[in-house]
Amino acid sequence: MPPRGHGDSGQVFPIYITVVAGLLFLAFAFFAVGQAAVNRNSAQTAADAAALAAAQETRDELADLWVLAVLDPTKWQSIFDGYGGSNACDRAMQLAAMNDATAQCSPDGRLGYRVRAEANKPIGESVVPGTAGRHAHADAVAVIEPLCQPTDDVLPTLTCDDGDDWVLDPDDLTELPGPEDLFHVHLVSG
Repeated sequence: MPPRGHGDSGQVFPIYITVVAGLLFLAFAFFAVGQAAVNRNSAQTAADAAALAAAQETRDELADLWVLAVLDPTKWQSIFDGYGGSNACDRAMQLAAMNDATAQCSPDGRLGYRVRAEANKPIGESVVPGTAGRHAHADAVAVIEPLCQPTDDVLPTLTCDDGDDWVLDPDDLTELPGPEDLFHVHLVSG
């Protein structure tokens, strides 16, 4: 094999620099995507927490109304239908703020809340142009489902979905079902 000339020495270095630069760009791009995903997850957490907080506050109000009307079974069905609970969107705003976000909240029927949260922190500077001042948004809907139904209008038995029936004794109302026994609160797709 004839000896190589020195004219080709150093030709690999520019290719090496190009490959390293490409890998660094990809690393920064993946970092930017990860940064955006973290911001989006933060906004989703805020939206979920806010919607659930509003629904749980309304659930507790409805359960309190039921306790007040326990001796008047004619009012029970309207309570289980969601009448009488106040708009708990203020609670949703508080929970969103606790999760470093702002929220818009509105009732979704009588037994639900729809929340749109926006993260307070922007996505930040990255190699992706136009992301520096953008904020992540997320939506959530929480609903309240009655778990029990009255059986008749004379101090009835509450028939509940979990198989428990609450037979109420008007002379001993010390053991009444709690809010979690009467209503179920959960997220639904927004």
